[in-house]
Amino acid sequence: MLRLFSAFFFAPSFLLIVGGLFLGCDADSPEQKPIRLLALGDSYTIGESVKQSESWPFLLLDSLKLNGISSDSPYVIAQTGWTTADLLDAVEAERLSTTFDWVILLIGVNDEFQGFSESEYRQGFQRLLKKALTLAANQPSRVIVISIPDYSVTPFAATADRESIRKRLDAFNTINREAALEESTMYVDVTPYSRLASEDEALLAKDKLHPSGKMYQLWVSALLSQFGRANP
Repeated sequence: MLRLFSAFFFAPSFLLIVGGLFLGCDADSPEQKPIRLLALGDSYTIGESVKQSESWPFLLLDSLKLNGISSDSPYVIAQTGWTTADLLDAVEAERLSTTFDWVILLIGVNDEFQGFSESEYRQGFQRLLKKALTLAANQPSRVIVISIPDYSVTPFAATADRESIRKRLDAFNTINREAALEESTMYVDVTPYSRLASEDEALLAKDKLHPSGKMYQLWVSALLSQFGRANP
């Protein structure tokens, strides 16, 4: 299974939160335990078509190192093309026997692309979110759900029914947002950022479908705000 590390940019105040509150010790303590992060998803999680250093997982790793926060290598369970069913099978196959300081879940674009119904997506996503909570030691404040980006604005979808794609993705994002609210986890809406690619192709990777490093930096800013709101 692919193992990467997931990334955010941290301001100093939030570094204290991540390094201290969530780990139960002072951020400057020599006994601080390395942060362990699990990222669950698909091509958006592995950073399809960008360098590893430009993917949001590795941006986080770099930020942590630069700010003196130690971290283990990330544990990533993700692959291009995966649906909720594929991801759930992969997670269960891993038989993880440990928990993580953070679990981040982003999944659903392939459910939409392959024509899954809203009810099918809801069922699959809810099962995955419950699994994510278990892997975060049943602490909702340590689980982040990321919305599905809107690929309808990309050149990839030029010959498709863009309005239909947009509406279906909005419906799927309503589902994952409601699931996050129900489980009291955090939620980061990156969909508006993805739609900026309609006017700025620099936000897209060379395949003209997936996010570029520039796009992932925008996601980082949104994720940062959620780290600041989290409770120990």
